[in-house]
This record gives sequence, C-alpha cells and structure tokens, in this order.
Amino acid sequence: MTGSQVTAAGAAAPPGWARRPANLAKAITAELVSRIVRGLHPPGTPLPPEPALCETFSVSRTVIREAVKLLQEKGLVQVRQGSGTIITPPATWNMLDELVLAATVAEDDTLAVLDDLVVTRRLLESDMANVAARTADQDTIDRLRALVDRMDELVDDHVTYEEFDRAFHDTVMHASGNRIARGVVKSLESQVIHTARYVGRTERALCVASNVGHRRICERIAAHDPDGAAEAMFAHITDAWLVRRGGPGDALRLQR
Repeated sequence: MTGSQVTAAGAAAPPGWARRPANLAKAITAELVSRIVRGLHPPGTPLPPEPALCETFSVSRTVIREAVKLLQEKGLVQVRQGSGTIITPPATWNMLDELVLAATVAEDDTLAVLDDLVVTRRLLESDMANVAARTADQDTIDRLRALVDRMDELVDDHVTYEEFDRAFHDTVMHASGNRIARGVVKSLESQVIHTARYVGRTERALCVASNVGHRRICERIAAHDPDGAAEAMFAHITDAWLVRRGGPGDALRLQR
C-alpha cells in the first residue's frame, strides 16, 4: 500500500477536489458557476486570485487557468489586464449554457427564468407549427394523430405520457425543417425537463387537458391551417405552463 493510500487515524477526509474527478477544470468550473450565480462572487468584483483558488480546490495553476477560460466562454467573467478576473453582470451570461441555465433556474425564487424559457419555447414552437401546417406530409400527420391517440390512453401514467408529449412536440418541430429553432428548444428543455419546478403538477386531469391542446394542434396541422396551428401551439404551451407553474409571483412575463 502506498503512502498516498494511507490516512492517519482520525485525520479528516480529503476534500472532494483532492479525489481528482475525470476533468478537474470542468468540475471546478461547475462549482464556480454555482458560486457566481448564487452571488457569492457578485458582478463587478474580482474572482479570487489564482493562488487562493489553487489552495481552495487543491489543484495547480494550470487547472485554474483552464477553469477561468471556461468561465470566460460562458460569459461569467472578463479578464482585465491589471485588474484581474472580474465577474460580469448577468446580462452577459450565456443562458443557453447547460451549467449557467441550471444554476440560474435553481436560484430563481420568482420562476421568472422558467417563465422566460417558456416564452422562448412558445415563440419558436408557434412559428414551427405554422410552417409544419404548410409542409407536413401524410406520414407526419398520421404520426401526430397516433401520438395524440396514445396519450389519451396514458393519462394515468404521467411519466410515460410526458415521453409521448415530448415526441409530439419534436415531430412538429422536425416537420418544420427548422433545425436551429428545434435545437434551441431541445437544448433549453433538456436542462429543466426533469426538475420538479418545471414539471410542476402531474395529476390525471392535467394530462387530459394537455392532450386536448395536442389534438387541437394536430387538427390544425392536418387541415393545413398555418395560423390556426400557430395559435393552437401558443395557447397550449401557455396554458400547460400556467397550470403546472404554481409557485410565487405573477406570470406577467407570459402575457401578450
């Protein structure tokens, strides 16, 4: 047994950072993102200097410099000559970044960030529904109908229902041919899809009501009614979120 494997009796366990995760820089970046979003390092203030961070995380300067580079890419810090590494205002943060979005949602007591996510999703999916109603072939329409019919059978199983729900929306997005908008929606949802605050309530009656919205969207796409499909998608996403949402604060950001 090597000396590195021996711990003196009664000695404190080594910090998590000393156990060397697969990618130290990414692990430390995740922790620093969380600290910045939580306000432990407020905007306009300097990030602790390299020696302090090296000591805090028990790593080399090389690892810290890589972590700072990742923070820069996410828009959370700016390196200024002679001033050090300065925390930037939230307006500059990359909200499409997985770590930034997840940390921001976790710290948002007002649900404003999730409201904004839903508004963004609603805008993009409404437009994609409009296009899908103009371009969907019979195979796509048949698939949408099959998904809606199957969801009617799954209203007592909200977990499986949600899987088919996502498949329905993805089918509409795919039919639009807009790979960029689809990618943005899927990226945003992937960060929150399993969080309790986004999933919200899951009662049977809510699944039933949700599928009424899906069926309306399907009908408008099948009728090749672009405006009707867009309006149905807009209403469905809004209504579904307002029901699931609960929580504090008024949903003023969703009003149009």
